[in-house]
Amino acid sequence: MNLPLFIARRMRFDPLHKGSVSAQIIKIAKIAVALGMSMILIAVATGKGLQKDIQKKTVAFNGHLVVAPFENSESRISVIPIASDPEILQILKNEAGVTRVHSIALKGGLLKASDQFEGVVLKGVSQDYQWNQLKSFLVAGDFPQLGEKTSNEILLSQVIAQRLSVGVGDEVSAYFQNSQNQQLPNVRKFKVVGLFLSGFPDFDENFVLGDLRHIQRINKWKNNEIGAYEVFTTDLNTAITTGASIYHKLPSDLDVIEITRQYATIFQWVSLFDFNILIIIIVMIVVGVMNMSTALLVLILERSSMIGLFKSLGAGNRLIQKIFLYNGVAIMSQGLLWGNLIGFLFFFTQNYWGWIRLDPETYYVNTAPVLLNFWDFLWLNLGFLVVSSLLLWIPSLIISNIRPARVLRFR
Repeated sequence: MNLPLFIARRMRFDPLHKGSVSAQIIKIAKIAVALGMSMILIAVATGKGLQKDIQKKTVAFNGHLVVAPFENSESRISVIPIASDPEILQILKNEAGVTRVHSIALKGGLLKASDQFEGVVLKGVSQDYQWNQLKSFLVAGDFPQLGEKTSNEILLSQVIAQRLSVGVGDEVSAYFQNSQNQQLPNVRKFKVVGLFLSGFPDFDENFVLGDLRHIQRINKWKNNEIGAYEVFTTDLNTAITTGASIYHKLPSDLDVIEITRQYATIFQWVSLFDFNILIIIIVMIVVGVMNMSTALLVLILERSSMIGLFKSLGAGNRLIQKIFLYNGVAIMSQGLLWGNLIGFLFFFTQNYWGWIRLDPETYYVNTAPVLLNFWDFLWLNLGFLVVSSLLLWIPSLIISNIRPARVLRFR
């Protein structure tokens, strides 16, 4: 039989213990641990959720990698074309981690509806473009149908549509710079067939998606010339290693631009969430340990006569320490249980109802997204419990200073 565990259990269920001073302090410690654990779960869930959502939006509209000429790598538009080479396409598709590849081109222009003008970037996509990746952002209408003939259908952002006072089914005029005659622009008529809203100002205020062949004709490119290849990989971590591998296999005039480099500011900001989460975890563990240490010290001092009695009967310091450490872990476990319940309550209510709203201009999302998997939950609880239990050994050292002759003198 585990004697320290048996005595610790008897101490917790002792009727006299419920009315003691330590019982009230232990309740406060449980509340502190519960609040600390719930705050950790909320911070991790919202931080990881926000990271995942922003990354998902950025990748959906740009791909994980862009293969383009060096002249285009730092430009928002396709400056010079590259030939759509079957060999290069095969290199990209055969690379480990690559899920799909599309041909694209970007062209700056103006959209006009009635007397309203709006500067945009037309993103021309090929017929094999997978529109399903944007399905979650579609708010009205449908996606453009790209067939054998050049399509005049476009996907417009809801933000630009509101500024131009147009909707699904309306026609807009588009004006593009004419390389041969600077005074007469190239004019195209487009039909708005769908509206999207990503919550990402950089996309919603600029991008229009349509047929790549319009840009080829406006720029006087050949049918096999494109602006870049848009490459999608299994995930963001794979993209970095895949990009480096692809770069060494491509001709010297082509560059591979990772999404983290293309939108460096956004991803640097997103990476700060990890540091913020770490600070919250450390602070909450420190607060929990301090409260538990205080409760354990009070419990030890309140039971000093019991400690003196055990020592007089031959019990060693380590055995007595284990009794109080078992009590501390049991108390902390109860606090963790309530903290997990609060954290999961927040997770499920926010996931289903989205009651916490955010400013999309600052956070790129309308509601605070949450993400928490089983391993996150397991490691956070185990980490909290193990670290706190190890640190609780420090206040238990006071037991070695308790002398039976002093505490039992007036009993």
